[in-house]
Amino acid sequence: MIIDQKRILVTGGAGFIGSHLCERLLAERHDVLCVDNFYTGTKRNMLHFLDNPFFELLRHDITFPLFVEVDEIYNLACPASPIHYQNDPVQTTKVNVHGSINMLGLAKRIKAKILQASTSEVYGNPTVHPQVETYWGSVNPIGPRACYDEGKRCAETLFFDYHRQHQIKIKVARIFNTYGPRMHPNDGRVVSNFIVQALKSQQLTIYGNGSQTRAFCYVDDLVDGLIRLMNTSDALTGPVNLGNPGEFTILELAEQILELTGSSSEIHYEPLPQDDPQQRNPDIRLAGEALGWEPKIPLKEGLQKTIDYFDGLLANGFAEPDARWQMPSVKIAAN
Repeated sequence: MIIDQKRILVTGGAGFIGSHLCERLLAERHDVLCVDNFYTGTKRNMLHFLDNPFFELLRHDITFPLFVEVDEIYNLACPASPIHYQNDPVQTTKVNVHGSINMLGLAKRIKAKILQASTSEVYGNPTVHPQVETYWGSVNPIGPRACYDEGKRCAETLFFDYHRQHQIKIKVARIFNTYGPRMHPNDGRVVSNFIVQALKSQQLTIYGNGSQTRAFCYVDDLVDGLIRLMNTSDALTGPVNLGNPGEFTILELAEQILELTGSSSEIHYEPLPQDDPQQRNPDIRLAGEALGWEPKIPLKEGLQKTIDYFDGLLANGFAEPDARWQMPSVKIAAN
Protein backbone atom coordinates (compact mmCIF):
# COMPACT_ATOMS: atom_id res chain seq x y z
CA MET A 1 0.00 0.00 0.00
CA ILE A 2 1.29 3.46 -0.96
CA ILE A 3 1.47 5.74 2.10
CA ASP A 4 -0.45 8.63 0.51
CA GLN A 5 -2.92 6.45 -1.37
CA LYS A 6 -6.53 7.47 -0.77
CA ARG A 7 -9.76 5.60 -1.43
CA ILE A 8 -11.75 7.94 -3.68
CA LEU A 9 -15.35 7.67 -4.86
CA VAL A 10 -16.24 9.40 -8.14
CA THR A 11 -19.97 9.50 -8.90
CA GLY A 12 -20.70 9.97 -12.59
CA GLY A 13 -17.23 8.58 -13.19
CA ALA A 14 -18.08 7.03 -16.56
CA GLY A 15 -19.04 10.40 -18.01
CA PHE A 16 -16.99 12.96 -19.90
CA ILE A 17 -15.38 14.83 -17.00
CA GLY A 18 -15.69 11.93 -14.57
CA SER A 19 -13.66 9.52 -16.69
CA HIS A 20 -10.85 12.06 -17.04
CA LEU A 21 -10.93 12.61 -13.28
CA CYS A 22 -10.76 8.84 -12.61
CA GLU A 23 -7.84 8.54 -15.02
CA ARG A 24 -5.93 11.35 -13.32
CA LEU A 25 -6.56 9.96 -9.82
CA LEU A 26 -5.36 6.52 -10.92
CA ALA A 27 -2.24 8.13 -12.39
CA GLU A 28 -1.61 9.59 -8.94
CA ARG A 29 -1.82 6.02 -7.56
CA HIS A 30 -5.10 6.35 -5.67
CA ASP A 31 -7.70 3.62 -5.22
CA VAL A 32 -10.71 4.74 -7.29
CA LEU A 33 -14.33 3.58 -7.07
CA CYS A 34 -16.39 4.79 -10.04
CA VAL A 35 -20.16 4.85 -9.57
CA ASP A 36 -22.40 5.49 -12.59
CA ASN A 37 -25.89 4.52 -13.77
CA PHE A 38 -24.78 4.86 -17.44
CA TYR A 39 -27.58 7.24 -18.37
CA THR A 40 -25.08 9.33 -20.34
CA GLY A 41 -21.77 7.76 -19.27
CA THR A 42 -20.24 4.85 -21.14
CA LYS A 43 -17.73 2.09 -20.46
CA ARG A 44 -16.01 3.14 -23.67
CA ASN A 45 -14.67 6.15 -21.77
CA MET A 46 -12.83 3.80 -19.41
CA LEU A 47 -11.62 0.96 -21.62
CA HIS A 48 -7.97 1.91 -21.23
CA PHE A 49 -8.01 1.67 -17.44
CA LEU A 50 -10.76 -0.88 -16.67
CA ASP A 51 -8.11 -3.51 -15.92
CA ASN A 52 -6.22 -1.29 -13.47
CA PRO A 53 -6.13 -3.21 -10.13
CA PHE A 54 -6.82 0.03 -8.23
CA PHE A 55 -10.00 0.78 -10.22
CA GLU A 56 -13.47 -0.51 -9.42
CA LEU A 57 -16.70 0.13 -11.34
CA LEU A 58 -20.16 -0.03 -9.78
CA ARG A 59 -23.44 0.49 -11.64
CA HIS A 60 -25.58 2.51 -9.25
CA ASP A 61 -28.02 5.44 -9.28
CA ILE A 62 -27.17 7.86 -6.46
CA THR A 63 -30.82 8.76 -5.97
CA PHE A 64 -30.68 5.54 -3.90
CA PRO A 65 -28.40 5.28 -0.86
CA LEU A 66 -24.89 3.89 -1.25
CA PHE A 67 -22.87 2.18 1.47
CA VAL A 68 -19.12 2.15 0.86
CA GLU A 69 -15.97 3.10 2.74
CA VAL A 70 -13.85 5.86 1.15
CA ASP A 71 -11.75 8.85 2.16
CA GLU A 72 -13.01 11.37 -0.43
CA ILE A 73 -16.04 11.79 -2.66
CA TYR A 74 -16.25 13.69 -5.95
CA ASN A 75 -19.96 14.10 -6.72
CA LEU A 76 -20.18 14.53 -10.51
CA ALA A 77 -23.32 12.48 -11.15
CA CYS A 78 -25.81 14.45 -13.25
CA PRO A 79 -26.57 14.82 -16.96
CA ALA A 80 -24.88 18.07 -17.97
CA SER A 81 -26.24 19.03 -21.38
CA PRO A 82 -29.75 20.37 -22.14
CA ILE A 83 -30.75 17.52 -24.42
CA HIS A 84 -29.96 15.03 -21.68
CA TYR A 85 -31.22 16.81 -18.58
CA GLN A 86 -34.41 18.00 -20.33
CA ASN A 87 -35.19 14.46 -21.50
CA ASP A 88 -36.18 13.58 -17.91
CA PRO A 89 -36.34 16.82 -15.93
CA VAL A 90 -37.86 15.23 -12.82
CA GLN A 91 -35.02 12.72 -12.60
CA THR A 92 -32.51 15.54 -13.17
CA THR A 93 -33.90 17.36 -10.13
CA LYS A 94 -33.88 14.13 -8.15
CA VAL A 95 -30.22 13.37 -8.87
CA ASN A 96 -29.27 16.88 -7.79
CA VAL A 97 -31.39 16.88 -4.62
CA HIS A 98 -31.85 13.25 -3.52
CA GLY A 99 -28.45 12.32 -4.91
CA SER A 100 -26.74 15.11 -3.02
CA ILE A 101 -28.55 14.17 0.20
CA ASN A 102 -27.41 10.54 -0.21
CA MET A 103 -23.79 11.48 -0.90
CA LEU A 104 -23.72 14.00 1.95
CA GLY A 105 -25.25 11.36 4.23
CA LEU A 106 -22.51 8.97 3.18
CA ALA A 107 -19.84 11.61 3.82
CA LYS A 108 -21.35 12.27 7.26
CA ARG A 109 -21.37 8.59 8.23
CA ILE A 110 -17.80 7.83 7.13
CA LYS A 111 -16.33 11.31 7.81
CA ALA A 112 -15.19 11.76 4.21
CA LYS A 113 -14.42 15.03 2.46
CA ILE A 114 -16.85 15.66 -0.40
CA LEU A 115 -16.68 17.87 -3.50
CA GLN A 116 -19.76 18.97 -5.42
CA ALA A 117 -19.47 19.56 -9.14
CA SER A 118 -21.73 22.59 -9.45
CA THR A 119 -22.04 24.68 -12.57
CA SER A 120 -21.95 28.14 -14.07
CA GLU A 121 -25.63 27.56 -14.80
CA VAL A 122 -26.35 28.65 -11.21
CA TYR A 123 -25.72 32.20 -12.51
CA GLY A 124 -28.51 31.82 -15.08
CA ASN A 125 -28.61 34.61 -17.66
CA PRO A 126 -26.22 36.84 -15.71
CA THR A 127 -26.52 40.57 -15.16
CA VAL A 128 -22.95 40.65 -13.79
CA HIS A 129 -20.07 40.04 -16.19
CA PRO A 130 -17.72 38.28 -15.72
CA GLN A 131 -19.38 36.18 -13.05
CA VAL A 132 -17.89 36.25 -9.55
CA GLU A 133 -18.67 33.73 -6.83
CA THR A 134 -20.49 36.36 -4.75
CA TYR A 135 -23.05 36.95 -7.52
CA TRP A 136 -26.38 35.26 -6.70
CA GLY A 137 -27.46 34.75 -10.28
CA SER A 138 -30.53 35.37 -12.43
CA VAL A 139 -32.34 32.06 -12.93
CA ASN A 140 -35.85 31.31 -14.16
CA PRO A 141 -37.15 28.81 -11.56
CA ILE A 142 -39.99 27.52 -13.77
CA GLY A 143 -38.30 27.44 -17.19
CA PRO A 144 -37.26 24.35 -19.18
CA ARG A 145 -33.67 24.61 -17.88
CA ALA A 146 -34.70 24.96 -14.22
CA CYS A 147 -34.38 21.24 -13.47
CA TYR A 148 -30.62 21.63 -13.95
CA ASP A 149 -30.06 25.26 -12.93
CA GLU A 150 -32.19 25.15 -9.80
CA GLY A 151 -31.23 21.54 -9.10
CA LYS A 152 -27.58 22.56 -8.87
CA ARG A 153 -28.45 25.63 -6.80
CA CYS A 154 -30.36 23.41 -4.35
CA ALA A 155 -27.42 21.00 -4.24
CA GLU A 156 -25.15 23.87 -3.23
CA THR A 157 -27.64 24.81 -0.49
CA LEU A 158 -27.60 21.26 0.83
CA PHE A 159 -23.80 21.14 0.86
CA PHE A 160 -23.49 24.31 2.87
CA ASP A 161 -26.28 23.34 5.26
CA TYR A 162 -24.63 19.96 5.92
CA HIS A 163 -21.36 21.82 6.45
CA ARG A 164 -22.89 24.24 8.94
CA GLN A 165 -25.13 21.74 10.73
CA HIS A 166 -22.97 18.60 10.67
CA GLN A 167 -19.45 19.99 10.10
CA ILE A 168 -19.03 17.99 6.88
CA LYS A 169 -15.84 18.88 5.00
CA ILE A 170 -17.16 20.22 1.69
CA LYS A 171 -15.84 21.73 -1.52
CA VAL A 172 -18.05 23.34 -4.19
CA ALA A 173 -16.71 23.94 -7.70
CA ARG A 174 -18.71 25.96 -10.22
CA ILE A 175 -17.69 24.48 -13.56
CA PHE A 176 -17.89 26.59 -16.70
CA ASN A 177 -18.15 25.25 -20.25
CA THR A 178 -15.75 22.32 -20.51
CA TYR A 179 -14.81 20.46 -23.69
CA GLY A 180 -12.42 17.78 -24.86
CA PRO A 181 -12.17 14.10 -25.82
CA ARG A 182 -14.93 11.79 -24.51
CA MET A 183 -17.68 14.37 -24.85
CA HIS A 184 -20.90 12.60 -25.79
CA PRO A 185 -21.26 12.96 -29.59
CA ASN A 186 -25.02 13.54 -29.30
CA ASP A 187 -25.12 15.72 -26.22
CA GLY A 188 -26.23 18.84 -28.08
CA ARG A 189 -23.50 21.05 -26.61
CA VAL A 190 -22.03 23.59 -28.94
CA VAL A 191 -18.46 22.23 -29.24
CA SER A 192 -19.49 18.63 -29.91
CA ASN A 193 -22.34 19.76 -32.18
CA PHE A 194 -20.10 21.93 -34.34
CA ILE A 195 -17.28 19.38 -34.60
CA VAL A 196 -19.53 16.47 -35.55
CA GLN A 197 -21.45 18.61 -38.05
CA ALA A 198 -18.22 19.92 -39.60
CA LEU A 199 -16.65 16.45 -39.88
CA LYS A 200 -19.84 15.11 -41.50
CA SER A 201 -20.04 18.13 -43.88
CA GLN A 202 -23.38 19.13 -42.43
CA GLN A 203 -24.60 22.66 -41.71
CA LEU A 204 -23.31 24.11 -38.45
CA THR A 205 -26.39 25.13 -36.47
CA ILE A 206 -26.16 28.34 -34.47
CA TYR A 207 -29.05 29.22 -32.18
CA GLY A 208 -29.53 32.98 -32.13
CA ASN A 209 -27.27 35.28 -34.15
CA GLY A 210 -24.01 33.85 -32.80
CA SER A 211 -23.10 36.95 -30.79
CA GLN A 212 -23.69 35.24 -27.42
CA THR A 213 -20.41 34.46 -25.68
CA ARG A 214 -18.93 31.49 -23.84
CA ALA A 215 -15.59 30.69 -22.22
CA PHE A 216 -14.33 27.20 -23.05
CA CYS A 217 -12.07 25.26 -20.68
CA TYR A 218 -10.19 22.13 -21.81
CA VAL A 219 -11.01 19.10 -19.66
CA ASP A 220 -7.44 18.46 -18.43
CA ASP A 221 -7.29 21.98 -17.02
CA LEU A 222 -10.67 21.53 -15.33
CA VAL A 223 -9.68 18.22 -13.72
CA ASP A 224 -6.50 19.82 -12.39
CA GLY A 225 -8.64 22.52 -10.79
CA LEU A 226 -10.99 20.00 -9.17
CA ILE A 227 -8.11 18.05 -7.62
CA ARG A 228 -6.41 21.22 -6.38
CA LEU A 229 -9.67 22.32 -4.77
CA MET A 230 -10.16 18.95 -3.06
CA ASN A 231 -6.58 18.96 -1.76
CA THR A 232 -6.51 22.52 -0.44
CA SER A 233 -7.19 23.59 3.14
CA ASP A 234 -10.51 22.49 4.62
CA ALA A 235 -11.15 26.16 5.41
CA LEU A 236 -11.80 26.80 1.70
CA THR A 237 -15.26 25.43 1.04
CA GLY A 238 -15.96 27.43 -2.09
CA PRO A 239 -17.84 27.99 -4.22
CA VAL A 240 -14.90 28.41 -6.59
CA ASN A 241 -15.27 29.21 -10.28
CA LEU A 242 -13.31 26.84 -12.54
CA GLY A 243 -13.25 27.82 -16.19
CA ASN A 244 -11.23 29.56 -18.86
CA PRO A 245 -11.76 33.35 -18.88
CA GLY A 246 -10.94 33.56 -22.59
CA GLU A 247 -14.26 34.67 -24.06
CA PHE A 248 -15.43 33.82 -27.60
CA THR A 249 -18.67 34.38 -29.49
CA ILE A 250 -20.43 31.27 -30.75
CA LEU A 251 -19.85 32.49 -34.31
CA GLU A 252 -16.10 32.77 -33.65
CA LEU A 253 -16.11 29.21 -32.30
CA ALA A 254 -17.91 27.94 -35.41
CA GLU A 255 -15.45 29.68 -37.71
CA GLN A 256 -12.45 28.28 -35.83
CA ILE A 257 -13.81 24.73 -36.01
CA LEU A 258 -14.47 25.10 -39.75
CA GLU A 259 -10.87 26.24 -40.19
CA LEU A 260 -9.36 23.42 -38.10
CA THR A 261 -11.44 20.69 -39.76
CA GLY A 262 -11.07 22.11 -43.27
CA SER A 263 -14.81 21.60 -43.65
CA SER A 264 -16.84 23.27 -46.37
CA SER A 265 -19.96 23.24 -44.17
CA GLU A 266 -22.11 26.35 -44.12
CA ILE A 267 -23.56 28.04 -41.04
CA HIS A 268 -27.31 27.81 -40.44
CA TYR A 269 -29.16 29.99 -37.91
CA GLU A 270 -32.11 28.93 -35.71
CA PRO A 271 -34.07 30.88 -33.07
CA LEU A 272 -32.48 31.12 -29.62
CA PRO A 273 -34.04 28.74 -27.05
CA GLN A 274 -35.76 30.06 -23.93
CA ASP A 275 -33.47 31.16 -21.09
CA ASP A 276 -30.27 30.59 -23.03
CA PRO A 277 -27.63 32.90 -21.44
CA GLN A 278 -26.27 35.73 -23.58
CA GLN A 279 -22.95 35.92 -21.74
CA ARG A 280 -20.97 33.43 -19.72
CA ASN A 281 -17.44 34.10 -18.51
CA PRO A 282 -15.81 33.20 -15.16
CA ASP A 283 -13.93 35.47 -12.84
CA ILE A 284 -11.20 33.05 -11.67
CA ARG A 285 -9.27 35.31 -9.31
CA LEU A 286 -10.25 33.17 -6.31
CA ALA A 287 -9.02 29.97 -8.00
CA GLY A 288 -5.76 31.70 -8.88
CA GLU A 289 -5.18 33.07 -5.39
CA ALA A 290 -6.38 30.08 -3.34
CA LEU A 291 -5.41 27.16 -5.60
CA GLY A 292 -2.60 28.57 -7.74
CA TRP A 293 -4.72 27.43 -10.68
CA GLU A 294 -5.26 28.82 -14.16
CA PRO A 295 -6.04 27.15 -17.49
CA LYS A 296 -3.00 26.23 -19.59
CA ILE A 297 -4.39 24.88 -22.86
CA PRO A 298 -5.45 27.46 -25.49
CA LEU A 299 -8.69 26.96 -27.39
CA LYS A 300 -7.06 26.10 -30.71
CA GLU A 301 -4.93 23.34 -29.18
CA GLY A 302 -7.82 21.90 -27.20
CA LEU A 303 -10.17 21.99 -30.18
CA GLN A 304 -7.66 20.10 -32.33
CA LYS A 305 -7.42 17.32 -29.72
CA THR A 306 -11.21 17.18 -29.54
CA ILE A 307 -11.56 17.11 -33.33
CA ASP A 308 -9.08 14.22 -33.51
CA TYR A 309 -11.15 12.32 -30.95
CA PHE A 310 -14.44 12.79 -32.81
CA ASP A 311 -12.77 11.98 -36.11
CA GLY A 312 -11.81 8.61 -34.61
CA LEU A 313 -15.33 8.06 -33.26
CA LEU A 314 -16.87 8.72 -36.66
CA ALA A 315 -14.37 6.44 -38.38
CA ASN A 316 -15.43 3.63 -36.03
CA GLY A 317 -19.16 4.32 -36.25
CA PHE A 318 -19.55 5.50 -32.64
CA ALA A 319 -20.98 8.95 -33.34
CA GLU A 320 -24.24 8.04 -35.01
CA PRO A 321 -27.39 9.56 -33.47
CA ASP A 322 -28.89 7.83 -30.45
CA ALA A 323 -32.66 7.66 -30.74
CA ARG A 324 -33.09 8.63 -27.07
CA TRP A 325 -31.65 12.08 -27.76
CA GLN A 326 -33.50 12.86 -31.01
CA MET A 327 -36.16 15.12 -29.56
CA PRO A 328 -37.35 17.84 -31.99
CA SER A 329 -39.23 19.64 -29.22
CA VAL A 330 -36.02 20.38 -27.32
CA LYS A 331 -33.79 23.06 -28.80
CA ILE A 332 -30.16 22.81 -27.89
CA ALA A 333 -28.09 25.92 -27.40
CA ALA A 334 -24.62 27.04 -26.55
CA ASN A 335 -24.33 25.29 -23.21
